[in-house]
Amino acid sequence: MTRFTAPTRRQWLGLNAALLAPGAALAQSASYPDRPVKLVVGYPAGGAVDIVGRTIGQALSGPLGQSVVVDNKPGAGSNIAIKSVIDSPADGYTLLVAANALAANMSLYQPAPFDAERDLAPIGLIGRVPVVLAVNPASGFNSLAQLIAAAKNKPGSVNYATPGNGSTPHLAVELFERAAGLQLSHVPYRGGGPAITDVIGGQLPMVAVNALEALPHQKAGRLRVIAVLSARRSPIFPEVPTIAESGFAGFEASVWYGLLAPAATPKAIVSRLHGELQKALASKDVRDKLAAVGGEVNPGSSEDFARLIRSEQQRYEKAIRSGNIAPD
Repeated sequence: MTRFTAPTRRQWLGLNAALLAPGAALAQSASYPDRPVKLVVGYPAGGAVDIVGRTIGQALSGPLGQSVVVDNKPGAGSNIAIKSVIDSPADGYTLLVAANALAANMSLYQPAPFDAERDLAPIGLIGRVPVVLAVNPASGFNSLAQLIAAAKNKPGSVNYATPGNGSTPHLAVELFERAAGLQLSHVPYRGGGPAITDVIGGQLPMVAVNALEALPHQKAGRLRVIAVLSARRSPIFPEVPTIAESGFAGFEASVWYGLLAPAATPKAIVSRLHGELQKALASKDVRDKLAAVGGEVNPGSSEDFARLIRSEQQRYEKAIRSGNIAPD
């Protein structure tokens, strides 16, 4: 005969919590949001991700009926910001505006600092800004074809600067080298600003950065953009051919931006945020603001964004392993 043992007080409390949890989540979702929402950005104010975050935050604040504020938490290649969101309450009030580092850092840092698929809930892709290759006007490279010819004639002779080891521009060039059969010499800097400064000063002939950082220097004649690494021409560099147009069909290496929440965030809240994000991306104001910094909006489902993160993680893992790349 099986003896019945009365549940302990702790067991009763656990059972009650389990029974009440769905109802509590529904109530939470129905009242969401009833206070300001925070968008965490793992980069300094004024950079591309920060501008994207502030543009989206402003667009979401009206429909949500609450202020949406950007909280800049730079450091450790954006890992500080990512982990702070993962560790936040999963209630929809702390969200992450992430870029490619979210996918790359799982291979770049060992042990992996997080598992994006397990720890975060994708809300939606926001858009893309292309990586560009820009040269000093006195470098002698007037086109990508000339740069490729020089690099093939003397492998390793062409130096290029990036914002750092494992940065999106660095990984983009690594992928391009593989596609083109080239060997370039990488010189990492701590940020796009110092890298650009040395190329303008003539210390190196070329820099790989996002389009936003290159734009003012191209306008001033201090840099010449010779290629954009996006699928289509950039709206701010319409005269510059893409890598694909230069003979590498299908090649793309853009900086992408997306919105995510902690993994356990109620599905109703994630769905609400996804819907409001899609409306924001459809607005002319948001499209114009992102286009002004070289961006292109990319509406789509949360599942589409999850697939992008997964595929990018796999692509970056190959580049990082084969190139033996380590963070600065």
